[in-house]
Amino acid sequence: MIFQDYVFYALAAILLFAGVRVITTRNPVHATLFLVLAFFTAAGIWLLLEAEFLAIALVLVYVGAVMVLFLFVVMMLDINLDKMREGFWNALPVALPVGLLMAGEMVMILGSKHFSPDMLSTPAPRPAGYSNTAEIGRQLYTDYLLPFELASVVLLVAIVAAIALTLRERKDSKFMDPAEQVKVKRADRVRIVSMPAEKEILPTPEPAVEKK
Repeated sequence: MIFQDYVFYALAAILLFAGVRVITTRNPVHATLFLVLAFFTAAGIWLLLEAEFLAIALVLVYVGAVMVLFLFVVMMLDINLDKMREGFWNALPVALPVGLLMAGEMVMILGSKHFSPDMLSTPAPRPAGYSNTAEIGRQLYTDYLLPFELASVVLLVAIVAAIALTLRERKDSKFMDPAEQVKVKRADRVRIVSMPAEKEILPTPEPAVEKK
């Protein structure tokens, strides 16, 4: 084993520990901090895989912006933990099959050809002038264009759903019923009013008087 292998196993152990603590800790602030630790260790693993752009983007975007926002929101909200834990086991019949399905998908992905011993070997040296950022952009907008666009649509739907769920119980918010909007007709929104034309009468100019 070389030095990079020791670094990988150390970062992988920290990442697994942080991921488990995110879902097992009772304090939401601690869960957010453990998620920040998981992002940092994942960025370290990406550096070992020579994916410098992804590592920097993970630290700057998620740790520097998204997780800081999450932390401020969690600290400002008055979360009633006892009320959140009520009815936890009632969701088990739905949560257990979903969890098993996700675990099965992860096992299928980890056992595929993308994680074979040949794929996990040391990457070949890159030629001079190789750009990791340019290669990611080429892959996103050529081979993975459809999944990339589908992910953007999913994020857009999530944003709309989050706004709708936030404003649904506020009395001062404007509410729109999609069913009523679909049934609307032109006569309900547009009214044509017949108005007589008005002509502006200009005053007749007086004739000029010649002075003697």
